[in-house]
Amino acid sequence: MPSFSQPFHNHPFTILFEYLCVTTNEAPIRQEFAGFPTAMTLADRVHSDDDMAPLKASYNYSNSIDKMIHFAGKGRDIEDFSAFLTEAKQANIKHLLLLTGDKLKGHQDGSQGRPRTRYLESVNAVMAAKEFGDFHVGVAFNPFKYVEAERDAQYLKLHKKMKAGADFIITQLGYDMQALKQAQVFLKDHHYQQQIFACVMPLSLGRANFMVKNKVAGIVITPHMLNVLAEEKQVGQVEHVYMRCAIQILMCKHLGFAGIHLSSCHQPQDQNRLENYIKQFQHLDLNHLESLWKELWQIQTGNEFIPQLNHYSYPATSTQIIKYHQLHLMHEAIFDSKIACQLGRFVFKSKFWNNSFADQALLKSEWISKHRIVGCESCGQCRLGDTLYICPETCPKGLANGPCGGTTLDRCEFGDRECIHSVKARLAKAVGETEILRENLIPTVPLEIRGSSSWKNWFLATEA
Repeated sequence: MPSFSQPFHNHPFTILFEYLCVTTNEAPIRQEFAGFPTAMTLADRVHSDDDMAPLKASYNYSNSIDKMIHFAGKGRDIEDFSAFLTEAKQANIKHLLLLTGDKLKGHQDGSQGRPRTRYLESVNAVMAAKEFGDFHVGVAFNPFKYVEAERDAQYLKLHKKMKAGADFIITQLGYDMQALKQAQVFLKDHHYQQQIFACVMPLSLGRANFMVKNKVAGIVITPHMLNVLAEEKQVGQVEHVYMRCAIQILMCKHLGFAGIHLSSCHQPQDQNRLENYIKQFQHLDLNHLESLWKELWQIQTGNEFIPQLNHYSYPATSTQIIKYHQLHLMHEAIFDSKIACQLGRFVFKSKFWNNSFADQALLKSEWISKHRIVGCESCGQCRLGDTLYICPETCPKGLANGPCGGTTLDRCEFGDRECIHSVKARLAKAVGETEILRENLIPTVPLEIRGSSSWKNWFLATEA
């Protein structure tokens, strides 16, 4: 098997086979697939919260097999990731896919006295991995977003991932080829050199129904797609599942993708079916492949992969804009001015704050003044200036640099609120501050300062 790094340097189209870490039995690994070089990827807690760790699972495979290890930040912090990087280096793992991760099934919201489940977001993981050195780092990206603010938020975060040092991109699973083409246009327009892979899966009716029923985060399955799959199953056209997958793979090759990330194709008979169809259609040009794709999906308007929109887009409200300007003026006056910084340093250097009663009174005062207005949870490292005064702690995953990929039409993956990152993207456009959401890489909050006063920490840090 060729080195996974080699395809990136020589630019052949590469098939990445995804394996779930649900068994210790070694699965057969293909040396090549339909003439394309291959590599294996090991997914992180996709089947359940208790799946075997991908790094541990990798030990069940020969060292001669090149592997890409997924690391999802769900339920983990920067210290967990540092330990992972050390072990990965010792295991001679070179290739990482760093994800924030979908909602943990055992997620805790911090109520009833239980600690809140936190997520190490991918931007921070990329920064740490690049600082650690000697890793080839990939990130996920979901281009299948159909409301303006939600789509803008995804692309703004992709800018940050590139700035943080990502070497390659793997898209979310999806079937809207126009959205995949738009992702490529984005990379070209912004002169990014990173390679991009498309995640694909042979989509059967059973899998599609499972994803809809279980509301699998970030994956778009429309009623039209379900109807096509149901009709095919009824008349026994099950081979169309593999024909479509083969055609999508070949379209991605023609469009200049570096390869594909192949999910849910583990059984030898399924791989053989897919390989045979790839070979059957390999001689076709892009126009013929697209024609077959439209025929198999019964595409008439081009909107068959787009979910029904409750709204197309709406601007930030006047209340949100006024609140932003008020908080921005307060922030500049209290925390950014030279006089305020000098005064704050003078006040908080006092030994008075070493008294636990005074320290707790300060923390309580900060919480009272900020919680109702912005949702403060006393993180100890206020990031409001970088998030347009929309507190990242109000995101169930605590994400500061941008959204996860699990939103649906501006709604949070948790389903109980609008995604705060859509709100930020909409507000940024209204007040002319989109650059902040694209450029400012917000560091992770150190565990040791959570539950302390960000006011005190802010002014003492300005002395450095």
